[in-house]
Amino acid sequence: MRQRHRYLFVRILEACNADCFMCEFALSRDAYRFSVEDFEELLPEARLAGVRYVRFTGGEPLMHRDVVELVRVGAAADMRMSLITNGMLLPRMARRLADAGLAQVIVSLDGASAATHDLYRRSPGMFDNGLEGLRAAAGLGVLPRVNTVVGPHNYTEMPLLQKVLTDAGVRQWELSALKLDRSIAYPDPDHVRQVCDPVYDADPAELLVPLGKRFYGDTPEERERYFTESVTPRASRPLCHVVDDVVYLDARSGRTYACSCLPHREGGDGPSAGAPLRENGVVALDTPVFRAHADFFRAHGPELCGGCSTTAAGYSDDVARLGAVPPWRY
Repeated sequence: MRQRHRYLFVRILEACNADCFMCEFALSRDAYRFSVEDFEELLPEARLAGVRYVRFTGGEPLMHRDVVELVRVGAAADMRMSLITNGMLLPRMARRLADAGLAQVIVSLDGASAATHDLYRRSPGMFDNGLEGLRAAAGLGVLPRVNTVVGPHNYTEMPLLQKVLTDAGVRQWELSALKLDRSIAYPDPDHVRQVCDPVYDADPAELLVPLGKRFYGDTPEERERYFTESVTPRASRPLCHVVDDVVYLDARSGRTYACSCLPHREGGDGPSAGAPLRENGVVALDTPVFRAHADFFRAHGPELCGGCSTTAAGYSDDVARLGAVPPWRY
């Protein structure tokens, strides 16, 4: 029997109602939708593969007309259900999602106020709706989390955002570095640490502390690589353990990956290409192709990966150190 339950990420659509400058799905009107029937077919194989946690991603999952039913189907199959959203539609949908069995909701918030967040996301009303939705979900028993994309444009807001999220009752917070197809330059790396080290070093009894590694690195080597080469902190050597516990399904392409960061890598040949979801028309996880893909990144991810998230890197290091990780730490 597996020591740890696995996470299944499913990109259920690519359409989105936000215009975020850093996102490939900004204002997408793609028609693809992952169906309830698709999910019902997938769930038995997911259970056999040791999955207990399911997270819906997009695009914007709350634009999916069947998202509540998808949550209900997963919860009925004894999955702990989660989704990540920009928050715009969350206030009006929080109760239905909670009633369907949603266990965790993640809202993307990049600024400490509507004046900044809505500017970064180019979407008026998104900050206020996101916070309102988080409070509503928390009141209904859904674990509230925030993911923040942080870069030169907004790192100085992190101390204030920390207080805003603490006051709002948010329970988990991820700070992940801005990742674009170019170098990210900080004029003064020392100032980044001066501003953000206290955010990570805060007393968790008083303030919400981010999950995982610092977005600019925990060690001198990680910080040097981040500030000079724009390489985000990775799982520490010798192995990446995330790939043992994650299946990411890009449902539209019908391919699976061993980490939520891997579908966004450049190049699609060899191990980077993941694995097909179906073999001979039948849904199959943990196939030889998938295992070869996962084995490659387990061994080589700590040297090769250039777009790791802080939670993925921290999760891997916690597994290596402790052997187990509390739920929803990734």
